[in-house]
Amino acid sequence: MGGASSVLSQSPPSVSNLPIILPSNPYNPTPFRLDRTTRFLRSDTRTAMSVSSLPLSSVRCGGSDGLGEEARGSARVVAPELVERLVSDALVWSSLHGLVVGDRSNQRSGKVPGTGLVHAPFALLPMSFPKVYWRQACELAPIFSELVDRVSLDGTFLQESLSRTKKVDAFTHRLLEIHSKMLEINKKEDIRLGLHRSDYMLDAETKSLFQVELNTISSSFPGLSCLVSELHRNLLNHYGKHVGLDSRKVPGNTAVSRYAEALAKAWSEYNNSSAVVMFVVQNEERNMYDQYWLSEVMKEMHGVTTIRKTLAEIDAEGRVSSDGTLTVNGHTVAVVYFRAGYSPSDYPSESEWRARFLMEQSAAIKCPSISYHLVGTKKIQQELAKPNVLERFIDNKDDIAKLRKCFAGLWSLDNEDVVKSAIEKPELYVLKPQREGGGNNIYGDDVRETLFRLKSEGSEELSAYILMQRIFPTASLAYLVREGVCHRGDAISELGIYGAYLRNKDKVIMNDQCGYLMRTKVSSSNEGGVAAGFAVLDSIYLN
Repeated sequence: MGGASSVLSQSPPSVSNLPIILPSNPYNPTPFRLDRTTRFLRSDTRTAMSVSSLPLSSVRCGGSDGLGEEARGSARVVAPELVERLVSDALVWSSLHGLVVGDRSNQRSGKVPGTGLVHAPFALLPMSFPKVYWRQACELAPIFSELVDRVSLDGTFLQESLSRTKKVDAFTHRLLEIHSKMLEINKKEDIRLGLHRSDYMLDAETKSLFQVELNTISSSFPGLSCLVSELHRNLLNHYGKHVGLDSRKVPGNTAVSRYAEALAKAWSEYNNSSAVVMFVVQNEERNMYDQYWLSEVMKEMHGVTTIRKTLAEIDAEGRVSSDGTLTVNGHTVAVVYFRAGYSPSDYPSESEWRARFLMEQSAAIKCPSISYHLVGTKKIQQELAKPNVLERFIDNKDDIAKLRKCFAGLWSLDNEDVVKSAIEKPELYVLKPQREGGGNNIYGDDVRETLFRLKSEGSEELSAYILMQRIFPTASLAYLVREGVCHRGDAISELGIYGAYLRNKDKVIMNDQCGYLMRTKVSSSNEGGVAAGFAVLDSIYLN
């Protein structure tokens, strides 16, 4: 799922709406064959595997931030007439190539494919990112995936770390109940699949890449993020000389092909050729096309059939046989891939909780399992940042050092000194609840007010939150396109690195970095989720 950002707004952006005027000449798209999916994936693989060897420079950054010329560069202002042409071509390209989401104004858009489509929000030009931090983030992906797997096996650690949180957070309590029941029956997950995304922001003051959060459930946009890279390369093929950018320096993105490969390999490990991969989806899913890209690639490149079911449908149609086989509406399910189930709103009744428990006790491969899901909670992120905790799970000292280097300050609200500091200087902290998706975090004066309320009430609700150091990124000039309108202003970005992990007992079958997600938003916005309406999809520029 799209994570929320921990950022400090810079100066208020100067945002102007640019009217979209279609050029008089018709759009002439780059020709593509009917097997565009295969072509798209092959071009991704060729380009993305070599990006770490490329030096990086800035595209459109400006301001004094102490990062150095390689990270900063100078802002690029594009003439309004050229912006109009770029936006027009980008909107047509998005429509032709499936860079789309459901239109919130259309009631059927989240239920019936092909109805009420609108382009996904995107940045008009790619965003620069320093090579040293790009390499650091990519190198961390397999280390974090291995960490998730090892922590997931320590049921005592998960239960104890979340024991106080569950007393005041009903959602976490229900997840822990399922986890506890699995521990009681000694349920083993011999085949474990994780599709993770670790999100980072670059702190200008400390010149450090800090992890915002680690997503272990419903890591969104592997499909659409690949398309944005293709969009930017297409635009720069036509207009690169006019904006001073080279299309070859936009790296390809392997997220959709590698995620599909991981799901297909897990399906293969289940060893039932008639079984399916089941996508667990929300009742009204306007981001369904990002998910359909995965389904299409799995079918075309791996011959794997997928089905889509809501939690309520699984409760009504699902059965677990005596040998643990999960069937839903007559289909044997090899892999359960969650694109829902991470938020309390996904469980409006007991029906959804029954479905979650049914799947968990089955022999189907869960992505994620209940234990993997719990590892991704904010509280576990904070616990792992404590001294000597990583050593409980990781043996390699170099890997431990790499993980610690990217940890921002993380504290429980038991730390009275930190709470006092947050009340005095709330702008330096973010107050985070145990929730996924954008729009949940608390910033600024609201941090002080919330802490005052919790302390005055003597509430155990303190355990439901963690405090996190607020990250100070550099603002850059950007052109952000949402609902056909281009907004120009100062913006900041968040880099997400996808990772896939597949293990069968003692054998690690896959543990790779699998592409990236770049999200950009106006610098006055605290939250960072695309689906939640705060950010746009972007890509990286390397040279």
